[in-house]
Amino acid sequence: MLQRPLATALRQTGRRIAASAPRATSTPIMRLSSQFTSSPATANYIFSSRRFYATNGEPKPESGPTAEAEGGEELSEVEKKVQELEASLAAKDRDITDLKDKYLRQVADFRNLQETTKREIQNSKDYAIQKFARDLLESVDNLERALANVPEDQRTQEQENETDQALISLYDGVRMTQQVLEQTLKQHGLEKIDPLGERFDPHRHEATFEVTQLDKEPGTVFFVQQTGFTLNNRVLRAAKVGVVKQE
Repeated sequence: MLQRPLATALRQTGRRIAASAPRATSTPIMRLSSQFTSSPATANYIFSSRRFYATNGEPKPESGPTAEAEGGEELSEVEKKVQELEASLAAKDRDITDLKDKYLRQVADFRNLQETTKREIQNSKDYAIQKFARDLLESVDNLERALANVPEDQRTQEQENETDQALISLYDGVRMTQQVLEQTLKQHGLEKIDPLGERFDPHRHEATFEVTQLDKEPGTVFFVQQTGFTLNNRVLRAAKVGVVKQE
């Protein structure tokens, strides 16, 4: 007698479970009255239905200490990689700065070398004949001494003596030779220093003696013992002079 109502109740319960199964896994399981759950067959059926509800839904995402630990490890790896890249970039910047500094220094050294080489080449051109010009000055001095030894009264054309006429011709020839030689030397940068009446300059003059003279200003060159010469504005030989002494 009791088996028929029980079977009917079980069928109704099964229909209800089947109708509610596709909706959502969160649907609570219908609680049966104690008269149905007291039977072993009913209890087994309800347990299987609960297991169906537990396995039929979508899988839930993992959560908990394991997932958080994996996320933290992944984040730490990214941060470590970023730090490595930043350190590498900073090292590259330092290398670039060092190479730029070395490049600028090399350029500056090369330009200084160019200027120095150019100056040395120019000096070599300007003063290549310095030794030759110094040796030639003795000949110029001899010509000046020869002209200075001819008295002034014997240099005029009014002399009737043949000897005096020959002396005048010789004098004119030596003077012309001296002028041509000095002009040639001047074309090559060699110029005479004749400081008579100028202020004494220790860089260009060499004082051999000093004399007090009331009519001249102290420090003035009043006598030229030997003329000097410059080669391209550089003193080749200082002029030997007499200077007025201060009282």
